[in-house]
Amino acid sequence: MNATVVGAGVGAVLAIVAVTLGFWAFVVVAAAMLVGALVGRIVSGDLDVRRLADVLRGRRSSS
Repeated sequence: MNATVVGAGVGAVLAIVAVTLGFWAFVVVAAAMLVGALVGRIVSGDLDVRRLADVLRGRRSSS
């Protein structure tokens, strides 16, 4: 699957949730998808947790 297909699927799910359950359900589902994507990237090794923490703390790295 490429990014376009995944993006379209995510958009469809969010649109269905927004129409059927309302705005706050849309926000909760979107937040859960974001957390799931972050966890997936951490588990697969695509995201370094230490670098992410440094960025969130405002620290800069030269490497």
